Amino acid sequence: MAGRGTAEDQVRPILIRVSMQILETDRLIIRHFVQADLDSLYKLYCDPEAKKYIPDAPQTYNETREELEWYLNGHPEHPNLGLWAAVDKSTHQLAGRVGLLPWVIDSHNEVEVAYLIAKDYRKQGLATEAALALLKYGFERLQLSRLVCVIDQDNTPSIKVAEKIGMRFEKHGRDEIGPFLLYSRNKPL
Repeated sequence: MAGRGTAEDQVRPILIRVSMQILETDRLIIRHFVQADLDSLYKLYCDPEAKKYIPDAPQTYNETREELEWYLNGHPEHPNLGLWAAVDKSTHQLAGRVGLLPWVIDSHNEVEVAYLIAKDYRKQGLATEAALALLKYGFERLQLSRLVCVIDQDNTPSIKVAEKIGMRFEKHGRDEIGPFLLYSRNKPL
């Protein structure tokens, strides 16, 4: 029996993994980030396509580490919101970074459905799959009355995802990063 531990010790890793999970879709586990995600997250941010549409994304490994620390600690004012790891169920690899983010847009509090899928996983419908799960989670579990997508005007794939999940174009906007399109959807009655 030496080295095997008690039944409680053997169950603990399973409980920890379950508590890390936020959502599950057909092909993805959406969970809190862990330190072991650092290299995959850095690779995601190094992709020129990601940098093009997320200009404030970390540029260096150290900046990615700092951002990961923020993810690990959760949003200080909104603990139910944040950016999470989207993990491919079949490979257990990081397929993207998704989540629900609080924003203030034109003096209104908003919550954004955010999705960034890794290059190797694009064009497979995973962004739509994750976004639909986030939409449902936001409306049903968090009881949010409205969700938005903040999208670079040249990011056609993200615009298509927003439209596929039932969001409609609301207006053009501008913030400190530059111009954006605001798509929105109210909670169904």
